[in-house]
This record gives sequence, structure tokens and C-alpha cells, in this order.
Amino acid sequence: MADHGPDAVIPGPSDADEAVPVLTSRGQRTVVSKGRLRPYDFRQSGFLAPSELRRIRLRHEQFLRSLSARLAVLLRIEFGLQLERIGIVGYQKFTEGLPQPTHITLFKVDPLKGVGLLVIPPRLGLALVDRLLGGMGLPPESDRELSEIEVALLDQIQQLMLHEWCLHWPEMRDLRPFILGHETNSRFLQTSPPEAAVLVLNLKGGPGDYRESLQMAFPYATLEPLTRLLAPPLADTPAGPSSAPEVTWKPEFDDLPVPVALEWTGLQMTVGELGRLRPGSILLLDGPAVRVQLRLNGMPRFVGRPGLRNGRWAVELTAPIAS
Repeated sequence: MADHGPDAVIPGPSDADEAVPVLTSRGQRTVVSKGRLRPYDFRQSGFLAPSELRRIRLRHEQFLRSLSARLAVLLRIEFGLQLERIGIVGYQKFTEGLPQPTHITLFKVDPLKGVGLLVIPPRLGLALVDRLLGGMGLPPESDRELSEIEVALLDQIQQLMLHEWCLHWPEMRDLRPFILGHETNSRFLQTSPPEAAVLVLNLKGGPGDYRESLQMAFPYATLEPLTRLLAPPLADTPAGPSSAPEVTWKPEFDDLPVPVALEWTGLQMTVGELGRLRPGSILLLDGPAVRVQLRLNGMPRFVGRPGLRNGRWAVELTAPIAS
């Protein structure tokens, strides 16, 4: 047994070995080590239903067909462009998979949230610049970074690409793209949290017979409002007649007493005649003008007309009084 001095520090369990109580997917409580837990940000959602992803893919296929025609007119050469794959990945996983070096353009589309990425290989970017300046549109023999002038020329093409993307969302007419900057090393990108969900479009295209892979990446926060616009509208169901629920009588009300009072109208008298009334005076009522109001518990509920039935006064109810 080791003898520790008074000033010795006894190592304790590491944070990764610390036991943490958790609730499993089956609703059972258990204890696991802290090192096995992974943080999750519930503000970011990377889930898209297959139907939503299918609608997004169809919309971007239309975008690429239109973009190919626009670039062919701009560069005066056939420009092929096709969508190879579309999917949602984590931001950190996406940036770690980008080649080094590469040409990354950071852009934003107002009024949407988030910063998107347009990744173009330097060879493809130089080929586009060469064609834009009147060349054959062929890639250079060796890879190199773009100069500031070449970046400015390539931004003209990228601005056209982003503008065309905005035009293919007619449901939101005020989309405006802006280029924010450029980067050549993905390790320095900090446009989204590492665990954020990103929609990645893997494209392949280029001028003439030259083809190169390029990518467009949109944070899920950018596409979320657009995804809602792609949802099919709910079918309008004709509003049927609303049937009131059938009222059932409760036997407990059978012996419940309710005050009933009658109020007669239709008789007019002068103040002098009213002052001469005494017990035993007789009032002559004009039958057609008399209107009787039946009150239940002080509330007027029916109107009727007075009469005699079996030698007793009675009231015939003629109509209900609306509440």
C-alpha cells in the first residue's frame, strides 16, 4: 500500500468517468459515464421528411437546368450542369471533407438567416475566368490559387448563380443574394455551429467537355422557411351544416320548481282612471290588443294571448322570445 504524505494529491476519477443518470429511449433510468454522452442543440434540426427532400431536389433540378442555359449564354459555350447528390450533413463533417486548398465563397440571401457556402475547385474557377476573358475555357496544367482580379471576375459568375437560385423561389419574391467574402481553407470557416445541419448540393459541371465537382451548402435555418412554402396546401373541405348536439332531458329536473309569472300589456288608462281604482273595480280588456308575456324565473321567455279554458284563466303560448 502506498504511503501518501500530507501534501500528496490523490488523483480522483476523470470527468469522462463521472457517472450520470440518464433516461433511455424505452423510459428506463440508468447510469452511464459522462464520456459517452454527446451534446445536442435542439435549436438546430437536421431532419427532413423524404417527401420534403424530394420536393427540394425537384426544385433544384429546375434551377440547374435554367442555370446551365444562363451560363451558356454568358460564356458563349455549352455549359453542362447536373445534380449528383443532395443530402443533409453536419456542418463540421462537411467542412472537414472539403479538399485543401479550394475556393470557398461565403454568401447570404436576405431576408433568410444563415450564411451559405459555394465551393468551386480552383481549376474550374480558372477555367471559367479564362473563358470569361475570351479563352478556350480550359483548366490550367497545375493547380494554383486565384488572384484578386480572378476572384473578382469569378464573383460575376457566382453572383449570377446565386441570383438564378433566388429566382427559382417565386413564393418569396424579395430574396437578395450578397457575397460576403472568400476562403481557401475550410478549417478557418466559422459560419455555423459544428453540429448545425447543412443541406449540401453536390454538382458536376463545366464549360465545353470539361467537368468538375462543385458544391453549394445551405444551413438548415436558411432553407426552413422555404421548405414550408413547398408544402402542398391543405385541401379545402366544404363546411357542412353544423348539427347541434342532441339535448337529453335529465330526470333530476322533473321536480325542480320554477317561478312562473304573467305580464299583461295592451291596456291603457288615464291617470285619473288609475287613481279611482278600488277593490272590486272591473277592467275591460280589448282582446286583440292584449299581449301576455310569460316570465320564467323573472326572465321573459314566451308571448301569448289570454283566454278561458274549462272556466279558468289560461294563456296560449304563441311564440318564443329570443334570448
